[in-house]
Parts: sequence; C-alpha cells; structure tokens
Amino acid sequence: MMQELGRLYGVSLGPGDPALITRQAWEILQKNAQWVYPVSQINRPSYALEILQRSGLKIPINATPLLFPMTHDSACLTQAWLEAASYVNDRLLCGQDVHFLVEGDASTYASFTYLARTLQSINPAAVIVTLPGISAYQDLAAKLNQPLACAHDAIAILPAVRALVQWDSLFANFNTIVLLKIKPHWREIFQQLNLLEKMPEVYFGERMGTSMERVTHDLRTLSAKEMHYLSLLMIKNKHDG
Repeated sequence: MMQELGRLYGVSLGPGDPALITRQAWEILQKNAQWVYPVSQINRPSYALEILQRSGLKIPINATPLLFPMTHDSACLTQAWLEAASYVNDRLLCGQDVHFLVEGDASTYASFTYLARTLQSINPAAVIVTLPGISAYQDLAAKLNQPLACAHDAIAILPAVRALVQWDSLFANFNTIVLLKIKPHWREIFQQLNLLEKMPEVYFGERMGTSMERVTHDLRTLSAKEMHYLSLLMIKNKHDG
C-alpha cells in the first residue's frame, strides 16, 4: 500500500498575543506534526515561535528553523525558498504533516506564500492548507476602537515602500490606509504626511499583542532608530467622495 502523503499547514498565530490564536490553529497545533518556522538568519530568534512560547504550549524538541533571508537578491531568495521547500517536501513524502508557524495571517505578506508556491513547483501533488489569522492592523484598529471601514469606505493595505510611489493617489481614493514595514522609510513618510494640506488621523502600532506593544497618535515621539521592524501605521483619511 502506498504511504499517504503528509500535509503542509500554514498556521497563522496572530500578531503577538497568544490569546489571539484562533481555535482552529490551536487545535491543529495539538496534533503530531513537524513544526517549522521562519528566521531571517540562522540562530536568530523567531517571532512566530516566540508567540507559542508565550502561550504555554509545549514546543516540540524537533521544531526546526527555515531560513528566509531579508534581502532583495532574487537568486538568494529563490535558493532559500527551494531549500526550505525541499526540507518540507521530504517530510511530507514520509507521511508527516508539517506546521509552518506564521506571525499574523499566513495569506498576508507572509513567508508561507513563497514556501507554498515553491513546494507546489517541486511537488504538484502536495496538499497545502492555510489557516487564517488576525493581522496586526486588525489588532491596532481594535485597540483604538477605530473601524477599518464603514459603509462604502475603501481600504488600502500595502508596504510603505509601495505607498511612497503612489502617495497622492492613495489619499485621493482611500478612506483608510494601512502602511506596513515602515521602519526603513519612516523619515520620508513623516515628511510626506506633514506636506498634506490637512493632516489625517494617524496611528502607530508596534509589536502588537506583546508586552513590548506600543501604540501612539503622537508621531513626533517616533524615531526610525528605535522603531521595531514589526511596526505599522493606520491612517484615517476622511475625504468627500
């Protein structure tokens, strides 16, 4: 009898507070599987794994980091994704399920997307299951008691580097603008906000759901040097239309 293949699960863990892990993800994590998690450098802590360490859930002794380097070098990235997918595929072929731990939501700017796509390219028969989760911007909106959208409002969610090249268009067409990965571009973002004819309501969130969480409306207190990588802005842009 042919051995049944294992499944790859993208397990979304929410922004940082273990209480925001969905019931579905929590139940999946109780099952026997190989845990893997992304790191930007070998021997560097994993934010996703830290969420589960705070949860009190027992971490499997064989939980394994997979390297997803923070670089724009396409050749380096492609090689890293291939190595990660090959590692996962070997486990699946042995009939073992693999749980890939994801901070936030596995379908939103997540390393899981690249892993899943590469796995499918080397093993089209691989079964991939994505478990949805809460994103940091949803947590920020809830903490502020601010809606992301009402009635016919339009929302834009995008990396800061993309926003800077379409700044005027964003403010002309969207009521709520969420900017992610703002740390490298903070000075330019701050300058652009101050050039607006009317300053919108802007809220900053950092390491949402953790003991290091920071939420503020005062942009003058922010410094890129002190800002954590996991930082975002929610801009409430009220305009006619």
